[in-house]
Amino acid sequence: MELNAGNFAPDFTIETDNIGQFSLSGQKGKKNVVLYFYPKDDTPGCTIEANDFTKRQKDFDKADTIILGVSRDDVKSHGKFRDKYCLTFPLGFDETGSVTEAYGTWIEKSMYGKKYMGIQRDTFLIDKEGKIANVWRKVKVDGHAEEVLEAAQKLK
Repeated sequence: MELNAGNFAPDFTIETDNIGQFSLSGQKGKKNVVLYFYPKDDTPGCTIEANDFTKRQKDFDKADTIILGVSRDDVKSHGKFRDKYCLTFPLGFDETGSVTEAYGTWIEKSMYGKKYMGIQRDTFLIDKEGKIANVWRKVKVDGHAEEVLEAAQKLK
């Protein structure tokens, strides 16, 4: 089933690089959540995207919204990535792939004619009730964090 705005977001608990475990259901009634999926730590597009979210951290805080980046890189890799770029939000380690699969971001990709499985750059804005407010698939990083912030600012 493809997830769309209005659907309840699949619940998950995931290990992070700096806050221990993060549980989506633990945010219910408290905070909106930007859940963004990215392919790999410390690669050009992923770095730009993470830095853009970091630059807007205070504005997301004012919009009562937390940010969680998720990839299949391990906690040690996430920690190095966070420290190198002074990222201000947790990075989730989807070790089993259950979160990327539940959100439909684990897909077959192709590079130079070779097919492989990987994470599609997707973002979900989840409201305080656990419903998906917005979905961005196949994200282009330029201007993306600003667009997500504008949508978050419209949530109550």
